[in-house]
Amino acid sequence: MPTTQTKQFTKKEDFHQASREDRFQFHDYYLVEDLLEDDHKLARAAVRDWVKSEVSPIIEDAAMRGECPTHLFRGLAEIGAFGPSLPVEYGGGGMDEIAYGVIMQELERGDSGLRSMASVQGSLVMYPIYKYANEATKRKYLPKLGSGEFIGCFGLTEPNAGSDPASMLTNIVDDGDAYILNGAKMWISNSPVADLAVVWARDEEGKIRGMVVDADSPGFSAPEIHGKWSLRASVTGELVFEDVRVPKENVFPDIKSMRGPLSCLNKARYGIAWGAIGAALDCYDSALRYSLEREQFGKPIGQFQLTQKKLAEMITEITKAQLLAWRLGTLANRGEATPAQISMAKRNNVNMALEIAREARQIHGGMGITSEYPVMRHMINLETVLTYEGTHDIHLLITGHDVTGLNGFA
Repeated sequence: MPTTQTKQFTKKEDFHQASREDRFQFHDYYLVEDLLEDDHKLARAAVRDWVKSEVSPIIEDAAMRGECPTHLFRGLAEIGAFGPSLPVEYGGGGMDEIAYGVIMQELERGDSGLRSMASVQGSLVMYPIYKYANEATKRKYLPKLGSGEFIGCFGLTEPNAGSDPASMLTNIVDDGDAYILNGAKMWISNSPVADLAVVWARDEEGKIRGMVVDADSPGFSAPEIHGKWSLRASVTGELVFEDVRVPKENVFPDIKSMRGPLSCLNKARYGIAWGAIGAALDCYDSALRYSLEREQFGKPIGQFQLTQKKLAEMITEITKAQLLAWRLGTLANRGEATPAQISMAKRNNVNMALEIAREARQIHGGMGITSEYPVMRHMINLETVLTYEGTHDIHLLITGHDVTGLNGFA
């Protein structure tokens, strides 16, 4: 199997060092920090320092060029961003769900695409292998995924099966000691550079099965999707399977329903609920600083009532999202967070972040559309985050179903 070491990955030196200094200051209006444990704070500080030194100097250039700084995969592994809440013996960080959340928040403060790179690896690849694969498969893949030696992707969405993944056409047929896999997946983060994919397909009985598929398998291809206006600093592609032979030991033995992929999505959506706060904080921090430095009519624009209204509403919504995420994290640590609760947090926090990015862009005026400030990049990224891992409207229906008991999808 080829590893990421054999790929021609972009080097940090290939990107211009941006003139924009990372002056970010954390904002915690309700002192939510008091609710965190020391290990949460240590993890957050380590990731924040790494983002400031390794990501911020290059991320605007990467986004403008539409190129993923793939050398950051190794750095993500070194700071423990791959599966932070999975056991250490399986390549994870051995931390709790709140630690996972604050790590995702700091990564998305850098860029939503960066957080996607990490959450796909940890929540959508490592997590299902850890939860559903046999022991030999766990030992074969998880340590190398945790170290960044292998990069993975997650194949669920199809060209004609997005919000309705159960209608997937990708299928497997029994062929003795292996299954023959055919089909295609769409909008797959990391796929063009992945060493392996966790793929969900329908078997001959119509049941949904998960499996690990090596990227060097004959008939496996992962063409890159070009022309994105959003998540430009991450790599996205397709997965195409043409009579790909998958050893039976690579197929998850016990999970045979949509419960498998949905459990992975819940893990990822939880991380997004935290991550979106990071993007919102970065936009708010930039807008607040700009409002104090930019003068019009002889005084800082932050002195004008309408600017103060925007800033006051922004920090209020961020604070509400911080408390929502923290409470969700405490429930997740107890194993009590429900899929519907995760949906509510994902929907609320991403929409909050997008609205804050839009308001922050206005405060910056014309400068807000330039790469000198991060707000426009965050805004266009969040347009995608709003609809992936379950769209804004789908999560609304999940909450509606939960509170009424009536299925609005039927």
